[in-house]
Amino acid sequence: MFLYKFIFHKLLGWKIEGDLHQDLKKSLIIVVPHTSWHDFYVGVFTRKLSGTQINFVGKKELFTWPFGYYFRWMGGAALDRSKNQNKVDAIAKIFNENKEFRLAMAPEGTRKKVDAWRTGYYYIAQKANIPLVPVAFDWEHKTVRIFDKFDITNDIEKDTAFLRSLFKGIKGKKPENT
Repeated sequence: MFLYKFIFHKLLGWKIEGDLHQDLKKSLIIVVPHTSWHDFYVGVFTRKLSGTQINFVGKKELFTWPFGYYFRWMGGAALDRSKNQNKVDAIAKIFNENKEFRLAMAPEGTRKKVDAWRTGYYYIAQKANIPLVPVAFDWEHKTVRIFDKFDITNDIEKDTAFLRSLFKGIKGKKPENT
């Protein structure tokens, strides 16, 4: 743990504000903005330093030999991405099959600049009946900001407007894509 703290805080200069809500056994962690592959290692450090298991989903082909064991150990869950498979239903099913599952995802759906978030994150939370935990990777201030959990109200427009307001002024690694 000392090495993680030293690298993240001292060498990279990052800090973490807030708590990842370990008491929530199931949640969807939405990370905004997602503008660079560098967000991955910030997330890995945040996960390790918080002591909270955070999961991800990946195409089922990743979970075969020789790397399948490693991806499962890292908290991964296999997702069938075939065309006839509804992704929202498939991910909600993963939540229902696990006693503890915290999925991190970017509602933008890409590292490129977008004007609107994709809605899949919202429908996953709705279908799995889980709260959202908004998290900002603020590259300008080198701060991971973890906000209070948010229970969706089933008014997607209102909820999305509120969630987006949390991230106002936060710049990603590539500010032009924020």
